[in-house]
Amino acid sequence: MSLYVVAKGLASFVLPAALTNRGGGRTHSARYCYSVYLRHLVKLAEAGLPTAPRAVAEIGPGESVGAGLAALIAGAERYVGLDVKHYALRPDTLALFDEIAALFRERAPIPGGAEFPTIKPELRDDAFPSRILGADRMARALDPARLDALRRRIAAGGAESPLGHIAPWHDAGSVEPGAIDWIFSQAVMEHVDDLALTYRACRDWLAPGGAMSHQIDLKSHGTASAWNGHWAYSDAMWRVVRGRRLYLINRAPASAHRAAMRAAGFAIVADSPVIRRDGLAKSRLAARFRGLSDDDAATAGLFAIARRADA
Repeated sequence: MSLYVVAKGLASFVLPAALTNRGGGRTHSARYCYSVYLRHLVKLAEAGLPTAPRAVAEIGPGESVGAGLAALIAGAERYVGLDVKHYALRPDTLALFDEIAALFRERAPIPGGAEFPTIKPELRDDAFPSRILGADRMARALDPARLDALRRRIAAGGAESPLGHIAPWHDAGSVEPGAIDWIFSQAVMEHVDDLALTYRACRDWLAPGGAMSHQIDLKSHGTASAWNGHWAYSDAMWRVVRGRRLYLINRAPASAHRAAMRAAGFAIVADSPVIRRDGLAKSRLAARFRGLSDDDAATAGLFAIARRADA
């Protein structure tokens, strides 16, 4: 056990929340955001699901709404970022919009592992997905008048902006029921404390036939030296490591995410685990995790697509 990790958790009990509840530092690179959006879109197409959503929501965009900008540029009419705390729109958001639009105009390949070594999900082909985003669709989406109008509305803000942000997302009704076509998240669902509540909310927000896609990082996030070392802490010790930080990780294994999705009314249509056989042996895990199946205990990440089961 790392003394630094324990000390950091203990410090959160005495230091101001602003110093210990840092986060939301989603990469603000245009190329990263472009890559995230297109990776999810390609996976939707591979699962045989619609790839032209009008209303898109992202759970946990943090300080960057770049993936949402990519969705708008590619043809969506509305984007909503849902977070646990409010992040002001960055002053360089319009510059990011322009950079992402340029990548679409160039039909740039999807930035991959050489540039972003840990980015997931992995794709068979990093070429621009012209079978999904064909010439006619891109001509409409990238029409200068359309992009200028989007840009002006984002700059003006308010009710007319296509770029929304709700935090905390679980307050005040958040999003009207059935209003969203596609919900996605990138390395966020491992930080959500109440999976049942969150997946139920996703189901309520989605229109009939709507889908969600989540890239989930199940590793220890610096709380242990082994990738699965967070599962070795007892519940009492984990409370010390977590401290009173607003978010850390929930320690839920892949099976817990799958079960929560199904219980919320979803049918899982694509399930791509990242398997690692290194790390701590199951015998060294805390009692509550020793009963995981061998595959569940070896799952260090998961990309899942699920659709409303009533679709």
